[in-house]
Amino acid sequence: MTSSPNNSDGAKGVRRRPSGLSAARLLAVQALYQMSLNKEPADQVIAEFLEHRVKEDVEGLKHGAVNRNLLTELVQGVSAEADMLDDMLAAVLDEEWTVERLEILLLVLLRAAIFELSERLDVPARVVISEYVDLANAFFDGRETSFVNGLLDRIAHVLRTDEFGEAGALPDIS
Repeated sequence: MTSSPNNSDGAKGVRRRPSGLSAARLLAVQALYQMSLNKEPADQVIAEFLEHRVKEDVEGLKHGAVNRNLLTELVQGVSAEADMLDDMLAAVLDEEWTVERLEILLLVLLRAAIFELSERLDVPARVVISEYVDLANAFFDGRETSFVNGLLDRIAHVLRTDEFGEAGALPDIS
């Protein structure tokens, strides 16, 4: 998802080979998007992705072994905690925005990122933010990437105060 002088994918410039963790995040966002559109249960979509899509190239790039555990954890976790994640998201959206107003793809990407920020404390917040900003950049042009970066930064400052050295000042989102 980030630049490298070695491989061109023909889309948005030159990109490196995604790691197994990055590939899992991408597939998780795709799985969550599919679930939102088709109203399919998490276990069914996870099984489909593990059986069929993990073997394929991710976005036209060869990838290392997809981290199946992370893929499963993200899809199951976001599915189970969607309402809580939406509440966290709503707490940082400007007044003129609502969770319902967000595009489905943008919403599931943000849910996955917020889930990681709140549950996967072993991963530095800046890494989580960077990974999902890269994903937003792969899916969207322009403002959405900055939007994702700003929202995740605000949420990370509340959820990960120890990493940022300040107390959270947002409404109760934890």
